[in-house]
Amino acid sequence: MKNKTIKIGTRGSRLALYQANKAKKAIEERFPETRVEVIVIHTKGDKILDVSLSKIGDKGLFTKELEVALLNNEVDMAVHSLKDLPTFFPDGLKLGAVLKRAEVRDALVSKKGKTLAQLDENDVIATSSLRRRAQLLAFNPKFKIVDIRGNMNTRLAKMDNGYCDAMIMAATGLQRLGLTERITEIIDINTMVPAVSQGAIGIEIRENDKAVENVMRGINHEETMLVTTAERAFLKSMEGGCQIPIGCFSVLNKNSFTITGLVADLKGEKVIRITQSGKAENARQIALEVAEKMVGEGAAEILDEIRGANQDNTELPTK
Repeated sequence: MKNKTIKIGTRGSRLALYQANKAKKAIEERFPETRVEVIVIHTKGDKILDVSLSKIGDKGLFTKELEVALLNNEVDMAVHSLKDLPTFFPDGLKLGAVLKRAEVRDALVSKKGKTLAQLDENDVIATSSLRRRAQLLAFNPKFKIVDIRGNMNTRLAKMDNGYCDAMIMAATGLQRLGLTERITEIIDINTMVPAVSQGAIGIEIRENDKAVENVMRGINHEETMLVTTAERAFLKSMEGGCQIPIGCFSVLNKNSFTITGLVADLKGEKVIRITQSGKAENARQIALEVAEKMVGEGAAEILDEIRGANQDNTELPTK
């Protein structure tokens, strides 16, 4: 794309800008004659900070305005945390590439340095995620859990000022912002299954934009694309989103693919967790089979109940 400027749309948080600039650097290294510009666009999720995510819905919460800019040719691509990107794309848009996945696990940030096993009912734990909330209550039903919104630095400041004693956050976000020293514990994946595609950066583009598609082929990380495509197929099959307690992670080891899916009710009383392995070439089909098995064990009923609770503005359980 010699003599053309590629415009990258992104949210304005420090983490979003980190991710956009990571994509910018990847393009510049692979296509040194291409100019790249980062353009900040504010999304609904950035503007509404006083309401629980589960109450305002998650369909395009952090992506819609970026997608409008794409469709209006104001930007050439939009960079997202892949876990925030819905599995259904607007007409004319698609996932163009993913960058190499970083840490997939969640992290505990504790003001007093307590590990998850050391926290008790006297400690207030904050999270904006129903997936994390459900798994925390499955780990210890006596935990007191509160909702928290804002970017990472805002949430850390709230904790430091006494809002809570500990928080659960994506480990990779803290690491990308140079806040690794704030991590008390990276939570074992057997204790807390991550969000679908957590740790991966996704780049959304217009369909049939051949020049941009060529750039995407140059920077796409194929292994990350394979595993996250399977995970997103699992999520799409379950008709879930980032504000439903669904978790998933997968591992690619040479030609062997293993995926674990999780669905839990809001109180963490019923947790369905299934793992299945097979050949890497069948990754998507394996993910769909896991989803089918979970439905057979009652996952659909759990999710329908949660969706109904969200629509009715039912208070979230804290213990």
